[in-house]
Amino acid sequence: MILFVSPYLSAVVPVLDEEESLPAFHGELMAALAALALPCEIVYVDDGSSDASGELLEKFALAGGSPDVTVRVVVLRRNFGKSGALAAGFAHARGQWLVTLDADGQDIPAQLPKLLAAAEQGGYDLVGGWRRRRDDRLVKRTTSRWYNAATRTLTGLPLRDFNTGFKLLSAEVAHELPLYGEFHRFVPVLAHDLGFRVAEVEVTHRARTAGRSKYLSVLRFPKTLLDLSTVLFLTRFADRPLYLFGGAGAGLAAAGFGVLAWLSLQKLVLGAGIGQRPLLLLGVLALLVGAQLVGIGFLGDVLRHSAGRDRLPYRVRSVVDPAPVDARVVPDRRASTDRRAGAP
Repeated sequence: MILFVSPYLSAVVPVLDEEESLPAFHGELMAALAALALPCEIVYVDDGSSDASGELLEKFALAGGSPDVTVRVVVLRRNFGKSGALAAGFAHARGQWLVTLDADGQDIPAQLPKLLAAAEQGGYDLVGGWRRRRDDRLVKRTTSRWYNAATRTLTGLPLRDFNTGFKLLSAEVAHELPLYGEFHRFVPVLAHDLGFRVAEVEVTHRARTAGRSKYLSVLRFPKTLLDLSTVLFLTRFADRPLYLFGGAGAGLAAAGFGVLAWLSLQKLVLGAGIGQRPLLLLGVLALLVGAQLVGIGFLGDVLRHSAGRDRLPYRVRSVVDPAPVDARVVPDRRASTDRRAGAP
C-alpha cells in the first residue's frame, strides 16, 4: 500500500517562455529541495507559454522527480499574468510552506535554507529575499529602487525589496492573499495588512544567462505606481471610504465656501462687481465637487456595510483554550423537584 505524505514545502514556479533556462533551473531546484531531506514538491505553472516550455515541464513531471521531491504541472488556458499564475500555483500547492521562484535562473534555489531558517526561528509568516546587489540592467535597477522607495514611504513597511520573486510564505498566507491584476508586486504589503508577520533576508542575485526578460516596457514604472495607489486604497480605506472621499470633499467644500463668503462680503459691503470674476466660478466648483465627494464617501460606506456583513473584520492568529477539565455530573434539578412534589 502506498501512503501519501503531505509535503512540507511546495516550490511554486510560474513559467512563461523559458525553454532555454528551464533545464538548468530545474536541476538546481531539484538539488536544493533534495538537500533539505524533507517531503517537497514543485508546482510549475505554465502561464500560456508559446515555446517548448510546456513540453519540458511535462517531461519533468513524467520523470518522477526523486524520493523526497515530486513534480506537478498546472497548465493555464492562456497567459493570465504573474498574479494569475501564482494564484493557480497556490491553489494547487499542498505544502505547509510555499516558496516562489522565477524560472529565469536569477534566483538561486540553494539559498532557500536562509529563508526557511528566518521564518522558523523568527516566527515570521512571510520572508522575502532582499537582493542587495541586483545583477540586472541599469534601467531595471533604477526603476526598482524608485518603486521600493515609493512603496516603503507610502505603506510604512520597512522592507528594501518588495518585488522580489524569491519569497517564502506559509500556506495560510498563500490562501488568504487576494492575487489578481499586478498584485504579485505587493505580496508583502497585502500580507502585512492581513496581520501576518513579514521580514526579509539578504540573498545573492545573478544575471540571466538564457532567454530574455519579459519586463521590457517603458510603462512598467508608471503602471506600478497606479497599482500601488490601488493597493493603498484597498489596505487603508476599503473599510472606511468616507475617510478618503469625505476628507478630500470636506476640504474642497470648505475652501469653496470661504471663497464665496469673501466674494459675497466684497459685493455686499464694498459694492464690487463679482459676476465676471473667475474666482466666483472656482468657488462654486469647489463647493459642488466637495459636496459630491462627501456624498460618494457616504455611498461607499453604505455599500461596504451592506456587502461586508459576511466578511470578518479581523484575522485570528490562534486560539488558546484552557486545559480540559474532568466532566462533572450535574444533577437534574427539575427531576428532583418533580419527585418531591409527587411524594406522599
